[in-house]
Order: sequence, then structure tokens, then C-alpha cells
Amino acid sequence: MAFSSLIFVCIFLPIVFGLHSVIRPIWAKNALLIAASLVFYAFGEPLYVFLMLLSALFNYLCGLAMGGEHKKPLLALAVFVNIGLLCVFKYAGFFVETINRLLQTELPVPQIALPIGISFFTFQALSYVIDVYRGQVERQKSFARVLLYISFFPQLIAGPIVKYRDVSAEIEQRRVTVHSAACGLRRFIWGLGKKVLIANAMAAAADAVFAMERSSVNIVLAWIGAVAYLMQIYFDFSGYSDMAIGLGRMFGFHFKENFDYPYAALGIRDFWRRWHISLSSWFKDYVYIPLGGNRKGRLRTGLNKVLVFFLTGLWHGANWTFVAWGLFHGLFSFLEEAVPSIRKLPRFLLHLYTMLVVTVGFVIFRADDLSQAGFLIAQMFTGFRFARLYTSLALRQLTPFFLTMLGLAVLGCGPLRERVLRLRAASEKEAGLTAGETWRQVLLDLAAFVLLLCCILRLSGGSYNPFIYFRF
Repeated sequence: MAFSSLIFVCIFLPIVFGLHSVIRPIWAKNALLIAASLVFYAFGEPLYVFLMLLSALFNYLCGLAMGGEHKKPLLALAVFVNIGLLCVFKYAGFFVETINRLLQTELPVPQIALPIGISFFTFQALSYVIDVYRGQVERQKSFARVLLYISFFPQLIAGPIVKYRDVSAEIEQRRVTVHSAACGLRRFIWGLGKKVLIANAMAAAADAVFAMERSSVNIVLAWIGAVAYLMQIYFDFSGYSDMAIGLGRMFGFHFKENFDYPYAALGIRDFWRRWHISLSSWFKDYVYIPLGGNRKGRLRTGLNKVLVFFLTGLWHGANWTFVAWGLFHGLFSFLEEAVPSIRKLPRFLLHLYTMLVVTVGFVIFRADDLSQAGFLIAQMFTGFRFARLYTSLALRQLTPFFLTMLGLAVLGCGPLRERVLRLRAASEKEAGLTAGETWRQVLLDLAAFVLLLCCILRLSGGSYNPFIYFRF
């Protein structure tokens, strides 16, 4: 079940939120959310819901057993089983295909369906066990609380990756006010609009260009596809994160932000401080720092970063394009550290350089294979062919709706919205108005209602694409 579906917006969410609002005991609220989360996951993965349950039970037992004398073997077992689970379901076919290609063998390639969100709930489960081992969180004796942490539907299938220590207190006790629920609902609707109106419009153009015959693509079409996908992946994934954060708030949970306007970044290292923050934080806490971080000399630091970027790329999928994308970003992150003058460029040039690297990187990320990635990147800089065919194909993508959404995307990917809200808040403070008495609150609620209606109309018309990150 996707957040941007009518069954979720009009049926599932109102029922679950309504029941959660009238139920009083915290254990009953948690039981409701566990049941709702299992229904939510089973709606699309009726068999793999048992895999998720087994994963939660195994990691709960590992954490529970950490009170004994064999903590290190238990941690090793937990890491082995969790990573093994990912390798079997996500990378088995990829590994066999790679071996066949390298050794010219004909080993049978396993055809295993990928459970939705396995990378997300596996990383969450691992972080719980590792934090218990480190003594950063107490062993949880209640399986229900661990299960709720791993299976909670807002962040179950596409993140953000939540650490147990960040929500453990709210699992045991939380309070939802009318104001916090309204703020959460507005955040959900904002994310829904980003997905349904902007990301889907960008997806139509990006998919069309990436599906074209190579002979039909010139520099204009290559840039249309690249820019469309650049906007699609940001508004798709940040929209999902907004919805997850908003839903969490509606049920009394406060998830950390997952994006901080990454397209306003000045440098690739700054980009990764702003993009998919929960994943970057996970690799920093559980891979980079345990490997030594930057404490063992420049060579070791560089190798640690290369490994983290390699794993970040591989985490996204079983394709060499993802690995190449991760290493591509790792290369420029290394260059920025090795050549400090890059970071001293004028802000405009530094931002231009950053967006160029990010855009080219996402072409690699989106391409079906490295051959297509190389071709499209070459066309972006050398495809100076302007016959009538190319003009016709380009105009077909540049519809009025696409151009309107592209304009909104350019405005929305910068911190303009936050600046407007800060100015409004400042003006209200000077006027001595409280939040409940201001027109701002009324206007925000009205705007959210209109945006929700627009999204429902678009969804009713069948203009729906699944989230990009569902496959990860």
C-alpha cells in the first residue's frame, strides 16, 4: 500500500488515526499500530510479512540475550544474519550474473522477488542490536515494542531510517494534541503534493527520455531527461519522507528530518550532509566510525570513505549503475578534500559545480546499465543534432503542465518555503498574536485542504507512479 493511493488516503489512514485517537491505554495504541502496520505491509507483500516478523523476532532475541557474557558472538551473529538476509533476497541474482559474466560460466540465476523495504527495516533492526551491544539503549524485554519500532508503517518501506534510541521513549509514552496532529497532517499533505503533482509530472518526461532509442536523443532531450529525473527523485523521496514524518507526528512520534534542501548544497560533501540524512548517519555511526573514521591517517580515511560510498551505492540496488553512482560521488568528495581550493570558489560557481555533479550522477543512477549512462552523459555535452525529429520529441515532453510543475520544483527545492514561514512567524510575534488566533493558521489549513483536493483529483485520474525508493 502506498501513501499516494486513494485507499490509504481515504480509508486506511482515517480509520487508523480515528481509532488511535479514541483509544486511551498506551499498550492498546501500540497494539493497534502493530496490527495496522502488518495490514499495511501485507497489502502489498502478503507472504513477506512473515519475513519481516521473523527479522523482528530474531533481532529482539539477539538484543535480549545481550545481557549475558557472549555479547560479541551475538553481535557477529546478528550482523551475519541481517546482512545475509539482504544478500539472499537483494543481491543473489546480481552476484551470480556477475560471476557468469566474469568467468564465462552458466550458473543458474536465482529469481527471487525483492521484499519491499527490506533494506530499511533490516538497517533499523541492525541499529537496535548494535546500540544495545554498545550500551546506548537498554535491552527491550517487550517484543511488542521492538516489533512496533521495526514495523511502524510510516517508515517501514521507504524510511527514513529511524534509530531505536530516538523513539524508544515515545513507544512507551506519548501524547498527541490537536495542534500536533494538525501539523502532522499538513506535513503529510505537503509531501503528498510533492509526490503526486511534481514528482509524477517529472517522472513522465524522465521515463520517456530514458526509454527512447539512442538515435532519437540529442543534447536537448538528454538534458530534459536528466533535469526531470533530478527533480523526480528529490520530490519523490523527500515527499515520502515528509509524509512519513507527518504521519509519525499524527501518532505522537517525532522522526528526524531526512532532507535539508540538498539542491542548495555548496559542494558534494555538503550535499551528503543534506541528502538522505538518515542513511548517511547510519553509515557514519555503524560503518565509517567503527572502521576508524578520520583518526588513522589520510590514506586510511580516504579508504574508509571510498568503502562507505561503495556500500551506499550498493545499498540502493543490485546493479553496477548504483555502485558507479556511489563511487562517482566518493571521487568528488575526495577531490574536495584533496583540493581545498574547490571549496573556496565563489558561491555561484560552487553551487553550479555541485548541481552539475549531482545531475550527472543521477543519470548514472537512473540508467538501465552503464552503457546507457555513458551514452546519455555524452549526449548531454556533445549531442548537437537539431533535426525536426529532435524538436518534435522535445516539445512532446515540454507540456504546459510539465513546465508549470518544473517551475514549482525549482522554487520548492530551495529554502524559500522556510524563509516565508519564518517571516510570517516573526510578523505574528511582533503583533502579539498566538498561533491559534492568526490568519496564518487558517490560511495554512485552507491551503492544505486545497492541495489535498488537487492530489485526490490527480489520483482519481490514474496519474500514479510507485515511489522510487520502494525497490530499495
